[in-house]
Amino acid sequence: MKLTHASKTLLAGVALLGALALTACDNDDAAKAGDSPSGAKPTTSADAGQGGGASGGGSGGSGSADEGAGENGTGEGDGEVGACRSDALEVTAADNTTDKTEGVITVQFKNGGGRDCSIDGYAGVDLKTATGDTLSVDRNGDQSHPAVLKDGESAAFNLTFPVNTTGGSGVRVAHILVTPPNETKTVTIAWPAGSLPVSGGDSSDNAPKLTISPVGKVSDSPAG
Repeated sequence: MKLTHASKTLLAGVALLGALALTACDNDDAAKAGDSPSGAKPTTSADAGQGGGASGGGSGGSGSADEGAGENGTGEGDGEVGACRSDALEVTAADNTTDKTEGVITVQFKNGGGRDCSIDGYAGVDLKTATGDTLSVDRNGDQSHPAVLKDGESAAFNLTFPVNTTGGSGVRVAHILVTPPNETKTVTIAWPAGSLPVSGGDSSDNAPKLTISPVGKVSDSPAG
């Protein structure tokens, strides 16, 4: 069908009215959405307050966890016994040598912390010579036995060493560097015995060596 000029003008007018109607609908929808271009609901002060409350709740949870920790901040609860700490132990050494070739030094830990503590395993031990050299000490391989020390009770271990029978001055040990089991703080105490042979003793397998036993409660320990 051939359109006349008047018909074309009428169709153009109808199209224009349709476009205006769509624009009005879009503007009405935008108004309902809070005039936000994305249509998202704008944040209100009430919403912001709810967000702050959630954040505050998280901090409160952290505080509750801290309150549940032990008095020393180690997380030890009621009824649990923490490891014996260097600062709570009185560390001493005594020469208990009775053999002419193998010496024995007993290192003792006395609990003076005012509360029970547990001790188990081997101490860390190094010897410091008078010239500043460090001698390492091996474990003797014996099985350790855990113990609980009440305030005033002690645990101990033995350090065996070759006795200097060469007639010379030998190696003079000045200090014992002791780190209690499951601890990191080292305690330095004086060496209470004589010198070591320069060669470290006889080269045979039965020769005395620098070794330590595991720590045990005094009643059960090698110290007797």
